[in-house]
Amino acid sequence: MGSFIETKNITHHFGSTIALDDVSFTIGENELFGFIGPDGGGKTTLFRILTTLIIPDKGSAAIMGYDTVKEFRELRKEIGYMPGRFSLYQDLTVEENLKFYATIFGSTIEENYYLIKDIYSQIEPFRKRLAGRLSGGMKQKLALSCALIHKPSLLILDEPTTGVDAVSRAEFWEMLHRLRDEGITIVVSTPYMDEALRCDRIALIQNGHILDINTPENIRKRFTRRLYAASHPDKYKLLLALRDISCISSAFPFGESVHITLTDEASCDDVMNSLCANGIMGTVINDIEPGVEDTFLELMQK
Repeated sequence: MGSFIETKNITHHFGSTIALDDVSFTIGENELFGFIGPDGGGKTTLFRILTTLIIPDKGSAAIMGYDTVKEFRELRKEIGYMPGRFSLYQDLTVEENLKFYATIFGSTIEENYYLIKDIYSQIEPFRKRLAGRLSGGMKQKLALSCALIHKPSLLILDEPTTGVDAVSRAEFWEMLHRLRDEGITIVVSTPYMDEALRCDRIALIQNGHILDINTPENIRKRFTRRLYAASHPDKYKLLLALRDISCISSAFPFGESVHITLTDEASCDDVMNSLCANGIMGTVINDIEPGVEDTFLELMQK
């Protein structure tokens, strides 16, 4: 797998705010690569640099050997971009939006219909409907169709499933895997850990820094401590109490439980005794395997 995208020491500021700080990475050809991080972590700024929409203050980025600043005209023909906010023309119909995007890239719907068929066929019955009147999932499918209609070599998606129902999210990721099988390199950001697990590799990004890049499984294995899940009917009360216990190294809410790590000399019995002393009875603590999000939170603490 060759180097399809390569960035070197990218730094970018917005006024006094550092959006990206010395970011370097490579992405292989035909890879489905994910960026995971909180809002403000630098994902959107990085994507705008890769799509030639802004110029970094320092450093460089190359896609397929083309410099994103010096050779942006050549690159724009090869990139399909789906920004985080729905950016199509809401007062045009589904069909009109798709025809418009095909035309500006010198293509037609018919020429590359095979590439979007699985996606577009689901919204084609509504082709005369205004884009602004589509549901969230249908808007995402239309946006993806428009990003693909010129048959790009690279597809960049900024949190494409935010606000979309679980069924549509699952369908969307099935589409991405089919597109990768068609030979398209895909770069995607997502706030959902279950989606991160479907990427070939992921980068954990926080405050403009890359914390780690690896396969989801290898990132999970980097967790350095034993991890426990503590459960109690009053989770919020439990969380506050756990964060007040000296032998607790970390405590983060996860679903119906609280994930905790302990200091080196502590045991679960110490935790249970402290909780009971504070009047919190009936807590259940189980040994669990860490996930990607647990590793991310640990790296953030460091």
